[in-house]
Amino acid sequence: MFSKVKILGHPIHPMLVPFPIVFYSATLVGFIVFAVNGDPFWYRAAVTANIGGVVMAVIASVPGMLDFINIPRGKAKYTGWKHMACNVAALIMFIINAVIYGMKWGGEGETSTGVPILLSSMGMLFTILAGFFGWEMVQKHHVGIDLKPEQKALEPQNELDAEIERRKVY
Repeated sequence: MFSKVKILGHPIHPMLVPFPIVFYSATLVGFIVFAVNGDPFWYRAAVTANIGGVVMAVIASVPGMLDFINIPRGKAKYTGWKHMACNVAALIMFIINAVIYGMKWGGEGETSTGVPILLSSMGMLFTILAGFFGWEMVQKHHVGIDLKPEQKALEPQNELDAEIERRKVY
């Protein structure tokens, strides 16, 4: 099954997912550096990255959801559910972080660094798990890719493959 949402033949969802991953990582690093040195720059950088990560995750979720809808029932769909659940959990962690700590923009006098680091760490853990399940969909179930005929001939045939072929739009 290949991606339904493309630009010039390239699937959009995989192009967008690196942005929230990088922003989420920068959030965690920013809060850790702020906890170590207390420089408000790092607090503001963490909050800015956090908000950027939330915005980009929502943007990336739109083509991801459109692709998910087209996955036929079976193991690939189940893996897709796990991928989506982990991404939603990560998004919730980072939204909570953004709401709580975005209100304290300056960071001056902020001493509560444990909670934003904990929320960011939990969000990153969910993001890593989501990446694992996303790659499993691509690697094991070939979701989001278009196999060449010689590759397809090597694939085991089952009812899922038949359903995928039935749904293909050329």
